[in-house]
Amino acid sequence: MQVDILNIEGAKTGRTIELPEEIFGVEPNEHVVYLAVKQYLAAQRQGTHKVKTRAEANGSSKKLVKQKGTGGARKGNLRSPIYKGGGSIFGPKPHLYDFKLNRKVKDLAKISALSAKAKENAIVVVEDITMDKPKSKQFAGILKSLQLSDKKTLFVLPEDNENVYLSLRNIPGVKGTLLSDVNTYDIVNANRLVFTETVAKIFTEEEVEEVEA
Repeated sequence: MQVDILNIEGAKTGRTIELPEEIFGVEPNEHVVYLAVKQYLAAQRQGTHKVKTRAEANGSSKKLVKQKGTGGARKGNLRSPIYKGGGSIFGPKPHLYDFKLNRKVKDLAKISALSAKAKENAIVVVEDITMDKPKSKQFAGILKSLQLSDKKTLFVLPEDNENVYLSLRNIPGVKGTLLSDVNTYDIVNANRLVFTETVAKIFTEEEVEEVEA
């Protein structure tokens, strides 16, 4: 897949880069993408919901009336679930929602998500962005030049760049992440993926290393 490299003004630089078909040209596997997104969202849940059982509820533990001879139903104590303020039956308890996915499944999901974006022509490669100081207004201007102002955008950076990150984090609909931290959910959730030129070259170098190995 050949992609033009743009400058921060949104114009073509005259350079192109060939993104490997093994990552950006496979047939997307929708099921593994679903599993990866499901796992990511499940892991975000805190799972701290909790209700009191009859053993934990407040109230006297004294039996309300004697067992027999009243002519009415048998009654326990005020903590019984049938009374107001009593404990809950089968209520939620703290637990984790996360579940395990094999590494190969996660990798296939990520490749499938990238390939799907490539098919949609939703991948943009821009020359490396350098900023002397954090400035959201300047970064918003770059987005406008790239025609991404109204798009939910994921910026993928090769390494920590505090000035760039601080400039984009307050812009609605824009998220920045390192290449090493990118996940399937972020890819699927974005309308456009923006790779810096260095990031795009890393994809190409990794593919070359695999072939040589």
